[in-house]
Amino acid sequence: MTETKRPRRSTEGGYARGEETRLRIIQAAIELFGEHGFLAASTRDIAAKAGVNAPALQYYFENKEGVYRACAEHLADEAWKKFEPVVRNTAQTLESTDDVSVLIEAFVDLQGVMMDKAFETSKAPTLKLFFVREQGGQEPPIATEIIQQRVRRPMNSVATKLIGKICGMPPDDPLTIMRLVSLHGQFMLFHTAPRSILLLFGWASLDAEKIEFVKQTVFSNTRALLRMWAAQPPAAPAPSKPTPSAPPARKRTARVSAKR
Repeated sequence: MTETKRPRRSTEGGYARGEETRLRIIQAAIELFGEHGFLAASTRDIAAKAGVNAPALQYYFENKEGVYRACAEHLADEAWKKFEPVVRNTAQTLESTDDVSVLIEAFVDLQGVMMDKAFETSKAPTLKLFFVREQGGQEPPIATEIIQQRVRRPMNSVATKLIGKICGMPPDDPLTIMRLVSLHGQFMLFHTAPRSILLLFGWASLDAEKIEFVKQTVFSNTRALLRMWAAQPPAAPAPSKPTPSAPPARKRTARVSAKR
């Protein structure tokens, strides 16, 4: 895919108008990519939804791949604005203390920002669909590559380091990663399968009071689990790939007997 083109404006006012137009195209594209997918969303439809002519889209992005890349970059930048402060604070906490209680609270803070972002995205259906399609593996991989590099990797890195330090395990141990998945899984269904979860609770929707209930329950569970894991002896390393074993001795004996 080609690099996203930037507006070629010579004056300050023109540059501002160019950036505004570019953002309008990106926002329209996110909606259409979310609703229809990359293949079905046409550049003509994106331009029409953004209120620009088709050549304007080519002027800013060259082609549909360039628009899709720009959408991923925009979403990654917006997410990182929320996550960067807590990631930076978490990294400082990891360097400055071995106190398990402090480390647990740092993880809870990290989890809280993730939950806020997840619930925020759930209120924007087309934005949510963009991520669902991106994670489903049917869209161009560039979006996953960009979001992984700029957002998910640094978030997961500090999270696994926290769990590893709390539990006395390497951050890249499969059990450490599995524990991270388990802790985040407490709230991800509210994001990925909201209808089923709401029916389970008997709720019509997730208002601010219900979201706060979910968050505080998840925080309580997370603290309890991390304290329990911290009190356990370090787990044994994950088993390596088994080597082929020799045939059982009984069968060898039987074959020898048969020859006799």
